Amino acid sequence: MARRIILGLLLVLCVLSAVFVAFAWRTAIAPVEPPARSTFDTALIARGASLAAIGDCVSCHTAPEGKPYAGGFPLHTQFGTIYGTNITPDAETGIGRWTLPAFRRAMHEGVDREGRHLYPAFPYDHFTNVSDDDLQALYAFLMTREPVRAETPPNDLTFPLNFRMLIAGWKLLYLESTGFRPDPAQSGDWNRGAYLVRGLGHCGACHTPRNALGAEKLDLDLGGGEAEGWHAPALNAATTAPIPWTADALLRYLRRGADETHDTAIGPMAAVVNNLSAVPESEVRSIATYIASVMGPADEQRQKRASQIVAKARGANEASGSVSEVQRQDAKKSDLAPQSNGAAIYAGSCAVCHVALERPAGSASGNALHLGLSTTLSLPTPVNLIRVILQGIAPADGERGPIMPGYAGAFTDAQVGALVSYLRATYTDRPEWTDVDRQVRKARQSFAEAPE
Repeated sequence: MARRIILGLLLVLCVLSAVFVAFAWRTAIAPVEPPARSTFDTALIARGASLAAIGDCVSCHTAPEGKPYAGGFPLHTQFGTIYGTNITPDAETGIGRWTLPAFRRAMHEGVDREGRHLYPAFPYDHFTNVSDDDLQALYAFLMTREPVRAETPPNDLTFPLNFRMLIAGWKLLYLESTGFRPDPAQSGDWNRGAYLVRGLGHCGACHTPRNALGAEKLDLDLGGGEAEGWHAPALNAATTAPIPWTADALLRYLRRGADETHDTAIGPMAAVVNNLSAVPESEVRSIATYIASVMGPADEQRQKRASQIVAKARGANEASGSVSEVQRQDAKKSDLAPQSNGAAIYAGSCAVCHVALERPAGSASGNALHLGLSTTLSLPTPVNLIRVILQGIAPADGERGPIMPGYAGAFTDAQVGALVSYLRATYTDRPEWTDVDRQVRKARQSFAEAPE
């Protein structure tokens, strides 16, 4: 009897395996000769360029110091490292032999031309919302880039995730292929923003927390997530920004990388803003309109608190332009040694720039933001603040933007931790961070391992 049961279970297992393989199997799409540039309309290519910028395609498909779209960018995940592929029209190592249907299948279903399942680090769970017309424009743009012969490094994933067919099971659980559905009760501007945010912009890929299998927690949609070692702030009602965002403020931030009462774009968001600066303003305004609606209006209490914060910051600007007397006294009366005294470190290294509030409206230059206005200090984790202190801020080559020196070589871990804790306690009314020391060590290691 036991033998029959075992044989029966094995038979069931074999049948289920066969069913899964049949479900997961995808056939290859026949290759073609790379299409000539003349086969694509120039207006279509231009629209594709704008869409590629909205999707920030270049960031994940360009290696450090590599050629645009030639792949090789390492995306570190909880499951291992996945490398962005070469999406130039090179016939051997890129997508030069892909047809438009092959490109569409990759974007909508997460399956490449050869029939292999793509890992969801490539956010096709968002791209499935992109219209066929926009995919055609994006295809035209990519197929007219410079062909670059560059092999994509092999992914480094833990067993058994290196078996791509298992991704079919993930898709069965998490991939919805219904496409974008506009809301007739909303304006055209709102719907365009929703389409871009939910689709090609894939904002939720960074700004939504993920479960143990790496899928977005849709019940916490846009509730804050992680991206390349940075915290991506909440873009919904859970936002911790001291000053409520408006559509106009979001537009300035997304176009210029800064707003006079909000932080400067840092980390991966800096690249996003750099791309959006080249997109028609109407598209960015639609994105800002939609995100502002998701955040919702601030209640009376929060508005009152925001007014108090702005007034306090402006008061600091009208003062001497240097460290306040309160901060001087904090630095003097601390029992800690000067090198581990957060108030003293702030007074000596930060206050000369961060005391003043005023800077040209919406500019990415001028005096540094008064820290009472900083969302970074109000986040649930100190990681962004720590990384900014260590790495500093610098604009992309050839671009204008804010500059802040990095202090990785000047501050010890203890000094960074003391400064971070002091800033949180001084400029926010939120509880202290409890994992500062661990996060400093982690960020220091990440900074040390980053490519030059």
